[in-house]
Amino acid sequence: MPSPIPILQQGRFLIASVHSVLDDDDWVRLHRELAHRVASARAEGVIIDVTSADVLDSFATRMLRSIADISRLRGARTVIAGIAPDVAFAMVQLGLTLDGISTVLDLDSALAVLNRRTAGGDAG
Repeated sequence: MPSPIPILQQGRFLIASVHSVLDDDDWVRLHRELAHRVASARAEGVIIDVTSADVLDSFATRMLRSIADISRLRGARTVIAGIAPDVAFAMVQLGLTLDGISTVLDLDSALAVLNRRTAGGDAG
């Protein structure tokens, strides 16, 4: 079953926008679909836009870290966009981190970060 999240390709980047509450199975499907699409699209970057997410629990956070790790191993950088202030506060209170993953305020900023990184040849 495909991911419930649409994954769009814009140039050399993939963009997944979370517009609804995802259960654990949805996160797993998104994880698998992005891992596959990074290779098939020869993507250099992945943006996961969580602007509409009301919560990022421990499972969602673990899936985001795993997506970033797998994408990196396949040659693509990951940026998480749009973590709401209340979501960020709750994540900090719960000790949930996205260490090593770029986070930005919005989609435009995510595109700018990836464009700078890929133009500069920063593969790490």
